[in-house]
Amino acid sequence: MNKKLSLLLLIIFMLPFECYALEDIDPLLHKWTRDTSANASDGEQKLTISATYYSNEYVEALVNSQAEKNLWTNDEMENYKYSLLKTLNFNECIPFHIKMYVEGVPMYAQPFDKYIYMRIGKKKYKPLDYDKRFNFKIQGNRDGMVFFPRYDPDSGKDVLEGARDVRVILDGSIGYATAARGDITWVWDIKQDKPKTDTGKAATRLEIDRLLKRMEKLNADRAKIQKELDTVNQEYDKINARIDELQSE
Repeated sequence: MNKKLSLLLLIIFMLPFECYALEDIDPLLHKWTRDTSANASDGEQKLTISATYYSNEYVEALVNSQAEKNLWTNDEMENYKYSLLKTLNFNECIPFHIKMYVEGVPMYAQPFDKYIYMRIGKKKYKPLDYDKRFNFKIQGNRDGMVFFPRYDPDSGKDVLEGARDVRVILDGSIGYATAARGDITWVWDIKQDKPKTDTGKAATRLEIDRLLKRMEKLNADRAKIQKELDTVNQEYDKINARIDELQSE
């Protein structure tokens, strides 16, 4: 994970115009976090772990919380939202924040993406990216982001479209404490998610960014096709010239 993302997330976690009252912020943030603990039968390892799903509502609550605390103008709030969504690659990825605390025997989980996946309906999705610090020995606190695809790599469709819930599964073999209890499964009911991040200037700017990126790809594809067409045209002209030459003999 790059330094820019690490710094932004540090600011978020150290720290609302449909505006949330301050007393409403914490429930909204905690609503999208799942906490789990596991203990080895002999007490040699204890794992406390939480997973936070960056839902539309969660992101909106974060933005509103920062705006409320810093007395931002609407433009300042939109700029912050844009930076946050862009850094999280929200248009392309479904982000999760994973926080672990390992006591006793250290945990070794390399490569980390071997031990975690997202399930929507009957389909499983591996992470597109994750904080590589999860690959090193884990003892004490360790936290970072895990990013899953927002679009199905086979069909290109939004994986959340028509879905009832999102599940993230952590393989039980990841640690000594989880080996006996098996896989850890976190479930989020996304029917409750309010897509507020689909509105506002930040979303518009993100959509423009996405369309520009798509245009770049189309231009590259067009250039490749044009090159192939030029090759075919050259061959066609050579064949035509040879036919004219033979007919003139």
